[in-house]
Amino acid sequence: MADEMVRLAQRFVNSAYGERLIGMTVAEDGRTRWEVMYALTRALQYELGITTLSDSFGPTTLSTLQSKFPQLNAVTVPSANFARIIQSALYCKGYDGGEIDGVYNARVEAAMSRLKRDMGVDGAFPGSDLTPKVFKGLLTMDAYITVNDGSDAIRTVQQWLNSRYVNRRDFFVVPCDGHNSRDVAKSLLFSIQYELGMADGTANGVFGPGTQAGLRSHPVSTGSQGVWVSLFSAAMILNKRQTAFTSSFGSALADEVRAFQSFVKLPVSGGGDFSTWASLLVSYGDQSRKGEACDGVTRITPARAAALKAEGISIVGRYLTSVSSTPPEKVIQEGELRTIAENGLRCFPIYQTVGRDASQYSYPLGRAAGYAAMNAAMDHGFQNGTRIFFAVDFDALDHEVTSSILPHFKGIQDSMADAGDPYQIGVYGPRNVCTRVGAAGHSTASFVSDMSSGFSGNYGYSLPPDWAYDQFVTRWVGAGDGRIEIDNNIVSGRDRGQNTFNPPRPPRADTRLHNSLLTSMLVDIGKYMQSIGFSDSSPLRFFSHQQCFEQIMSIGDDVITEVSNRHSMRKALIQTSAYWEMRHIGPEDQVQDDRVRLYHNGLPGGIRDSSTGIAQITGNAGLRAWNHCIGKGYVSGTVRNPDHDPDLYTIWNQVQDAAFALRTVALIHLWDAEGKPGGNNPEGGETVLRPMALDYNDREIFQVLRRYQGFGDEAEAHARQRLGLYYVCEKYNSIARNM
Repeated sequence: MADEMVRLAQRFVNSAYGERLIGMTVAEDGRTRWEVMYALTRALQYELGITTLSDSFGPTTLSTLQSKFPQLNAVTVPSANFARIIQSALYCKGYDGGEIDGVYNARVEAAMSRLKRDMGVDGAFPGSDLTPKVFKGLLTMDAYITVNDGSDAIRTVQQWLNSRYVNRRDFFVVPCDGHNSRDVAKSLLFSIQYELGMADGTANGVFGPGTQAGLRSHPVSTGSQGVWVSLFSAAMILNKRQTAFTSSFGSALADEVRAFQSFVKLPVSGGGDFSTWASLLVSYGDQSRKGEACDGVTRITPARAAALKAEGISIVGRYLTSVSSTPPEKVIQEGELRTIAENGLRCFPIYQTVGRDASQYSYPLGRAAGYAAMNAAMDHGFQNGTRIFFAVDFDALDHEVTSSILPHFKGIQDSMADAGDPYQIGVYGPRNVCTRVGAAGHSTASFVSDMSSGFSGNYGYSLPPDWAYDQFVTRWVGAGDGRIEIDNNIVSGRDRGQNTFNPPRPPRADTRLHNSLLTSMLVDIGKYMQSIGFSDSSPLRFFSHQQCFEQIMSIGDDVITEVSNRHSMRKALIQTSAYWEMRHIGPEDQVQDDRVRLYHNGLPGGIRDSSTGIAQITGNAGLRAWNHCIGKGYVSGTVRNPDHDPDLYTIWNQVQDAAFALRTVALIHLWDAEGKPGGNNPEGGETVLRPMALDYNDREIFQVLRRYQGFGDEAEAHARQRLGLYYVCEKYNSIARNM
């Protein structure tokens, strides 16, 4: 909601400073946001005489303010505009700043006193003067009253931390909004270090060896009194445990500690030992623990299985697919699941592609991931009911969870439902990701990446209520042939993997699509294409979804089956490229075709070549792909000259025949995989992939699909979408070849 006084504050900073003096202006819309706070921070720096302005209220700003104006009030405020900055900031914080008239008056004094009470620093900084650390807090978006259903108990802890430690050099005012956060969690670590006697400059808010050693000497239990109990109860409250903030360790606190220890799978004692302190303070907790599960990128052999069992490990997480051949054993290897079962271990599957930023997550990509994971799980032999953990292996910010991760998991959920829910859905990722995906109903259990303690989605967040595996340390176990590096995981019992598997599905050659599959395949491809914005109602496309499907998947199935078998190529590669191109054909393509005919008939207004036919192949690409494959002995035919117009026109006409076009799609894929000219190879061609094979991994499939279109951002973006289409096609081809 717009606020008129905030609008006046925005107008002030624009008129008094603006682009000319502080390098920015703000929208005058009456809404408080970081941009406004940055502008006020820059205005303050300008008034302080700082020449290099910044959005950050950093050490230079703080030290300059401390040296020049350690106490700002009606007497010491140096100018009217300086006072207006303070008044404007108060309004942006929701306090009464007077009339933004440049006077540090009684209304400003009252607001300042209230602000300091809300922060909890009125004891450290009594009265109505504005001190540097309070000014720093004033120029943030932090709230000092409970907001968004904040907890009063957490707010009490926040105010207590501010009141007790704000005068330490590296401790700054934390929000008092009733929510734990990265800053609040770090402030608690600072507080512990201060109580351990660490000096300013030594205390750093990091859970390092000194802090750990100090905590080992400060256990608390029933009957304990004093500040260490206060800190411990504060840590419990920040972890959303239902206890009072107290300096006296009583039976109620002991009961809640026992509940927490049971939840995180620590020995249940009811006391605050080191392991309990660690689990409260950092996501990975006490890394000297030994977990019952592990995950890793190394094949489980009998010797390694024995080493794991000797460490107390009974459950192993392994990967269904990989986007790369390195590390070479990341994916479940042939016969590995049998080895796991025969050696008394269990296995849970993990599905991960590149997925290192939010752009790799969306609803259509989620649908694609669901299909891909189901296909891979069936190929390896995982039985129905197995839970697959889908990875979010990056530090997803909360807004990215909303915009990208949640839609992605909805896509996974929908594709799984369309297939009859053969597998359960789990999520791997930081605490916030796991919690929100589970709360949205898109997953049934979490595999938490707690080793990444610095992730914004871990720091200040509690362990998800549905956690199944808690990944907390990387270590080597075993010796000799049994030596293996693992990520060790604590187990809650919500998931225990599987120890019975179907025979793995071998990489069989594809077969014709059975008629019984076509109706469901038509529906699934239609749903996927709609999810990426392709509607049958578009006047810019000549062919409907059904027309493209019938031509490629039904009429063209015999040709595609034949050429895929001949070239050890998945049918889905040919189906995807041909369907995608046919689906994109529009009026502009007919115009280009007419211009090519003009050129080759010697008429004005023509062009030499264009993409044509159902697979939108240029004469040049078709000719060169055939030449390449004839030279390799993959096909027989006549080598033609791409610089000779009649040769080019001959191929251009041939690729307008549907059967010839589908055969040519396969040859273009072979040419692409073997390094056709262009792209990022220093020698002038695309990077050479390994020979075409039925077991191409995700990255190789992506490259082949991208290269069919070309280079650049658009080709990359379209290839990600076509990869999803590939997995829908592959789902049905997989069913057909295993019927």
